[in-house]
Amino acid sequence: MQWQSYRVVSGFLFLASVIGMAFALYLEHVQGLDPCPLCVFQRVGLIGLGLISLIALLHNPKTNVFKRFYAFLGTLAIAWSVGVAARHVWLQNLPKDQVPSCGPGLDYWVDTLPLKAVFENVLKGSGECAMVDWTFLGQSLPVWSCLFFSVLTLISLWQLFRKYPA
Repeated sequence: MQWQSYRVVSGFLFLASVIGMAFALYLEHVQGLDPCPLCVFQRVGLIGLGLISLIALLHNPKTNVFKRFYAFLGTLAIAWSVGVAARHVWLQNLPKDQVPSCGPGLDYWVDTLPLKAVFENVLKGSGECAMVDWTFLGQSLPVWSCLFFSVLTLISLWQLFRKYPA
């Protein structure tokens, strides 16, 4: 089995998604770091990539059309996470006087607002998203998340555009 086979790469993307989610849940439930709304939205894309990669792994499509379809969906899902993580990094690097004020939590928004308004409010960010609660090697969690998601996006793009045997 070659390391670059479609099935192996799909399995790798699935495993990376599981590891990423396991780490996020470890930080939340063991270390006690409550995820801000932007963190929750980053998880959505990671879970999406994981599910799509699992389906691609199990299906193991023979046609290039299906291979590219799964790769396209996975790329969209993880690109969402890259975008949200980049926004999170941007918010954390704003000057203190430009940081948006803290608002109600995500649970409140979901219960009281239409879905479109929830997305708009979350993506605007809030003061809680600008706080740096965890660092590693001098970089915040959103920076590491953005880097991790970017690597997964590059692998997904490679999976989408690479040449498959006929």
